Amino acid sequence: MRTLPTYMPALVTPYLRSGGIDPEGHAANVNRIAGEGIKGFVVAGSTGEGPYLEPGERSALCSSARTAAPKAFVMCGVAAESVRQAMTQIGEAADGGADAALVLTPGSLARGRVDLISGFYRAIADAAPIPILMYAFTRVAGWEMPTDLAAALSAHQNIVGMKDSNGNPARVSAVMAGAPSDFAIFAGATAAVSLSVAAGGYGSITASGNYAWKLNASVAATARRSWKSAVAQQAALSTVAAAIERYGLPATKHAAGLTGLATGPVRKPLAPPSAKVRAVVAAALDAAGLGA
Repeated sequence: MRTLPTYMPALVTPYLRSGGIDPEGHAANVNRIAGEGIKGFVVAGSTGEGPYLEPGERSALCSSARTAAPKAFVMCGVAAESVRQAMTQIGEAADGGADAALVLTPGSLARGRVDLISGFYRAIADAAPIPILMYAFTRVAGWEMPTDLAAALSAHQNIVGMKDSNGNPARVSAVMAGAPSDFAIFAGATAAVSLSVAAGGYGSITASGNYAWKLNASVAATARRSWKSAVAQQAALSTVAAAIERYGLPATKHAAGLTGLATGPVRKPLAPPSAKVRAVVAAALDAAGLGA
């Protein structure tokens, strides 16, 4: 497997007025951010409205990203409730040129069943043509993956890492205590990046990378050298992210648009941000010096 970057933005998915994805806009987004030094991207994740993507769209997003930034690491989100669904989505990712798949914990019929979740990941990892990273996000899956389960699964040769978006750095150290030394844990909560890296994490994958990609990358890189050195940068990043992300994905997508990225609408049942929220987002970006 290619070397994982220490920071990857979890990109929004731009849509056309017709409702389909906008591959050209997506390519422009990737090209712009890669041109500013970012070496990897997550497409079709939660921030990319992964659960709402249709057959063929993952492949198109991966292919578009790969064409726009041939040397970048491309990771594709997988949001599936069955092994069969997951393998279909992973197949799309591989066909589109993805380097790895980020697989969300199932949140319906298998929720809370350690044996079933373990079997889900092992079956996928056994058959997947690309490396797998687990994705623990309690707010989306409705169930918090136990750290001992994550540590046990880390021993699988094709499960190379994990994104934990729960914002608790203690989970990082708990997983790493039972994982191989080269297992890569990424912080998914913007406010927890520096502490997660200090606790043994590898880096971060955040939604705030859609409007603060340079600051995100700097926090992750600095924290790997010295947590104390990253305190001021982390505070600045946490402040702007808290102001925007309290209003959810539509606000993050609006912020991305204000930085000049192609975005388009969100897919229903998500709704566009209100005028009040749009004003808050614009003010937060301006205060952080991140507006277009």
